[in-house]
Amino acid sequence: MLTVDDLTDLGVLDAAGLIAARKLSPVELTQACLDRIEALDGKVNAVLRRLPERALAAAKRAEAEIMADRPKGPLHGVPYALKDIIDLAGVPTTAHSQALAGAAPATADATVAARLEAAGGVCLAKLSTWEFAVGGPSFDLPWPPARNPWDLARTPGGSSSGSGAGVAARFFPAALGTDTGGSIRNPAAACGIVGLKPTYGRVPLSGVIPLSTSLDHVGPMTRTVGDNAAIFDIIAGHDPNDPTSASLATPNVSDGLDRGVKGLKIGVIRHFWERDGEAHPEIAAAIEAALDVYRRLGAELVEIELAPLKDYVACLMPIMAAEAYQYHRANLEAGSNAYGALARERIMAGAKLIGADYLDAAEERRRLAAQFRQAMAGVAAALTIVTLQPPPRLDDAEGLRRSFGLEGRPPFNIVGAPAMAMPVGATSEGLPIAIQVIGKHFDEAMLYRVAAAYERETEWTKRRPPLV
Repeated sequence: MLTVDDLTDLGVLDAAGLIAARKLSPVELTQACLDRIEALDGKVNAVLRRLPERALAAAKRAEAEIMADRPKGPLHGVPYALKDIIDLAGVPTTAHSQALAGAAPATADATVAARLEAAGGVCLAKLSTWEFAVGGPSFDLPWPPARNPWDLARTPGGSSSGSGAGVAARFFPAALGTDTGGSIRNPAAACGIVGLKPTYGRVPLSGVIPLSTSLDHVGPMTRTVGDNAAIFDIIAGHDPNDPTSASLATPNVSDGLDRGVKGLKIGVIRHFWERDGEAHPEIAAAIEAALDVYRRLGAELVEIELAPLKDYVACLMPIMAAEAYQYHRANLEAGSNAYGALARERIMAGAKLIGADYLDAAEERRRLAAQFRQAMAGVAAALTIVTLQPPPRLDDAEGLRRSFGLEGRPPFNIVGAPAMAMPVGATSEGLPIAIQVIGKHFDEAMLYRVAAAYERETEWTKRRPPLV
């Protein structure tokens, strides 16, 4: 008989396979996940709103449908959770903010939530985030910030903090996060899981509270590359209700995971951690060891050059600030005091900008995107850092500030290319270390192929935090 630990350690694909074969009850799996949340989330704070009645009702329907040979889709009966800026019909969306603490229930699912539900997914919870996905870990909000299950004194990264912490803590096998300057990849790296920021326009934004509409992305967060690909295959694709949504056909990325990297030319963006910023020595060593794995697998690694990290940060900040302020301006100008201090500070930075600042940044963005395409023309994918330092303590204000700035993540929001964080090591304190896999625009299939090749050769995605 499977224990709660056994059940909650199941990934998306393993659970889906057992459910489809009638070897696992969706109700049993859902209850096990809810029990783990009940037992441990008082330490982790990953969950803002549990949905036990809704989830168990959905699991019972899923079980009946399986018994009647009427599975809804590839996620049938499998639990998942949503960052609480993503709408789920009948449930309030709070954005982890006092400003929305009394919000009415959403009247419709976000497109990504609708697709997971249509595939048979069982939503367990709405999850912690940085306030409006920008405020940082804050203690002046109605709910406490999420904590890292590898070390509860540390941040799980942001802003998809509850998504990263909850997946790592085995509360659910998959979650959705959002990424405007690194907010999927940062918590994925900090929590030792896999997180993808897709190509801009590949995954719909309808029903998601915006931070910066030209930089926002929605993506999957899971414990393995294969599970991540499975969720991506469900949520990707054109949405006529989203003006940012690309109309290109979306291939099934799961089909190419076993093709390996032998003979592929893969770029290495080394200057990000050796010249533009100084990586923690254990992070640098883990990246080098991962590069050696790719060489052993037959890939040809070549160094490529992009613009310095500081150029991307200088470009991203005015765009994000201006677009965030535009969305929140009416509330802030009306004197709303419902925002936490960090969110208010970061959003109000947009009030100081003039139109020329935004247009200058947009022009610089076009230059950086063109340069990226040129640099990537001769390679199949690229590798670089996610973070320069391990996740800081929640009481380390300076460390938290640094983690919001000069890092390896913002370049790929600016250029809109797909980027994945996946674990490749651990520090001497046991904290996860990640590498970032970069793809060409709309070539998530190659990115997943490159990531899966490394995962097959290592054990890093199988590590469990000491909390669990």
